[in-house]
Amino acid sequence: MLDLRGVWRNYTVGDAEVIALDDVNLHIGEGEFVAIIGPSGSGKSTLLQIVGLLDRPTRGSVALDGRDLGTLSDEERALLRLRTVGFVFQRFHLLGGMTALENVALPMEAAGVPVAERYGRAAWLLSSVGLADRLTFVPAQLSGGQRQRVAIARALANDPRLILADEPTGELHSEDKANVLALLRRFHQQGRTIVVVTHDLDVAAAAQRRIEIRDGRVREMAA
Repeated sequence: MLDLRGVWRNYTVGDAEVIALDDVNLHIGEGEFVAIIGPSGSGKSTLLQIVGLLDRPTRGSVALDGRDLGTLSDEERALLRLRTVGFVFQRFHLLGGMTALENVALPMEAAGVPVAERYGRAAWLLSSVGLADRLTFVPAQLSGGQRQRVAIARALANDPRLILADEPTGELHSEDKANVLALLRRFHQQGRTIVVVTHDLDVAAAAQRRIEIRDGRVREMAA
């Protein structure tokens, strides 16, 4: 599915150059559940942004299904991201002035899905994550675990093949964490590819593969 070859990502901070990714070579197969672990500042989130088409490598190549993504325009990348990738973030990134239903429907609006269809699917997705009774609640009326389940439903809005989660349990209590982990497992069983950046050993243990990143370099960890 995804292939990174010789990927570097450098940033200039003041007069210094920061190497966030250092000659990364990585293959993520269709339907895998992969956990990326490592200390803060090691390059985990940068790697996720590269995989999720939110950023471009300084050099090296990223390919999806054999197609070099470096050849795509920004508009083509945005369209591919909208249709292929679902994102889940540690701090949810929900729009506070919108209901749960509206938050989940938003990516489908961007994809041109008709109004009735997108709200019907949004309601179904929220029901599937146990929030059928919270459709009209705004984020401030929801617990942290409920907000994350809304965010997961939103990530599934356009039926993506790939779900990228950046510390999805980082701000959750034990019960809420267990619920989110169960959802990720379920979506993996449905055939989706899951890539999770995490410090959480329980989340990492649930993955098929664990990849450690330190100082921008990756290595496969033993199962």
